[in-house]
Amino acid sequence: MGMNGRSLSLAVSIVATTGFLLFGYDQGVMSGIISAEPFMEYFPETHDDATWQGFVTAIYEIGCLLGAVFILCFGDAIGRRRSMILGAGIMILGVLIQVSAIKGHQATAQFIIGRVVTGVGNGINTSTIPTYQAECSKTTNRGLLICIEGGIIAFGTLIAYWLDYGCTYGPPDLTWRFPIAFQIVFGLIVLIAPFWLPESPRWLLTKDRQDEATKVIAALRGYRLDAEETRLEVSIVNDSIAASGHKGGNTPFSALFTGGKTQHFRRMMLGASSQLFQQIGGCNAVIYFFPLLFENSIGQTHNMSLLLGGVNMVVYSIFATVSWFIIERAGRRKLFLIGTAGQCLSMLLVMGCLIPGTPAAAKGAAVGLFTYIAFFGATWLPLPWLYPAEVNPIKTRAKANAVSTCSNWLFNFAVVMITPVMIDKISWGTYLVFATINAGFFPIIYFFYPETKKRSLEEIDIIFAKGFLENMSYVQASKELPYLDNRGIEDMARQYGFTSDDEAAGRMKEAHHGERETELATNANGMMA
Repeated sequence: MGMNGRSLSLAVSIVATTGFLLFGYDQGVMSGIISAEPFMEYFPETHDDATWQGFVTAIYEIGCLLGAVFILCFGDAIGRRRSMILGAGIMILGVLIQVSAIKGHQATAQFIIGRVVTGVGNGINTSTIPTYQAECSKTTNRGLLICIEGGIIAFGTLIAYWLDYGCTYGPPDLTWRFPIAFQIVFGLIVLIAPFWLPESPRWLLTKDRQDEATKVIAALRGYRLDAEETRLEVSIVNDSIAASGHKGGNTPFSALFTGGKTQHFRRMMLGASSQLFQQIGGCNAVIYFFPLLFENSIGQTHNMSLLLGGVNMVVYSIFATVSWFIIERAGRRKLFLIGTAGQCLSMLLVMGCLIPGTPAAAKGAAVGLFTYIAFFGATWLPLPWLYPAEVNPIKTRAKANAVSTCSNWLFNFAVVMITPVMIDKISWGTYLVFATINAGFFPIIYFFYPETKKRSLEEIDIIFAKGFLENMSYVQASKELPYLDNRGIEDMARQYGFTSDDEAAGRMKEAHHGERETELATNANGMMA
């Protein structure tokens, strides 16, 4: 795009954020459609049938899972940028299949196929975009940028909810066709813009494309191509690649299950568990089925339920911005723990207020649903997209991030599929189940999740090496390791055996040689003047 420095980084972030806006929109769009009379008449299988409603909504998650599996298998080969383009193209194709369904011509089957295809595209994007953003960002703003991506999901859901509500006042076909077709607007941005964006510099270095990677790093950071900062950053990333044994080519699946000082398996499980916890904590039981919860559990009309769902999404979006301001101050661990406690107590409030079965008590349940979505939006919405992209090393980052996303979509499907049935069969017991699950997260996060705030991706490698080699918990290692600059990272990498002394000496010599050349050129220019 002819940009560099701040403007280029901003362009990368805008495209990445639009991908997650599209994800949020697609998550919320079925909430106001699935129980709408025109939709149920057009697709009669869903008419007042909780199982079919759950299936048509949740089958999208199976497509997302297939997309994440695709990145797990082929993401390293095709790269981050091309994966985003592919994902957006597949999403647009899926939307076209959905909106072209014609009643009486296997319309429900066609709609389901379109949902799956759209899901495949979204699975590719959600597995790729956080990795791309993490690998293109500076240490100082990486957490903020990926939190903005995660938080923007709420704004996508907000747009979907209110568009659904507005379309209920139009002709019957408008109720569902237009909200689904509107996704194409966001999809085109993610499809077209990456043609002019750079590839991830870390991915380029894993493919031994040194010159291209150097140009991208210089452009993203606003450095000169021959600046010492550029050479130093390239050398540090190369150290990380060498330490992980990732020399050109694809990472084998076996690498995901190794220990040692790189702790690939532990780091994959940390990222995957955060995505798992996000889903089984009950977020999509609230997001997808908020109108249904108000109709069936609290006894509101369909119109009032849609309106309250829209208000709830405003609350969701407001609180989704909270993490943007505190992520680098509070850190990941504290936000995970605060969110877990808030979600658990909110679900207990909903349960307690539904037990009496009176309209007055049910209003308290509505408060619980609002507080749940507020805590979720501020913490568990963005963090599971940030944490796997940070905590995994360069060798396994693409595959481990895809595993995390697979766990997200697999359990997303399970929760969305069983929630209408649970509400129908055990009523308030549904919320007790989710409260208990949330309570179980707390000790796992407290004892096993190391803090990664204000750390470069290479510093995080050193945290795990320190924990392994010094036989301490990785949480303790993250607390004890001081914040390092690029020189400090290189020294610690050498101390923990990530790079040989000869290699380090060679790079130092090269850096000093570059400095000497610059000094001579400056002196010569001074003499000529």
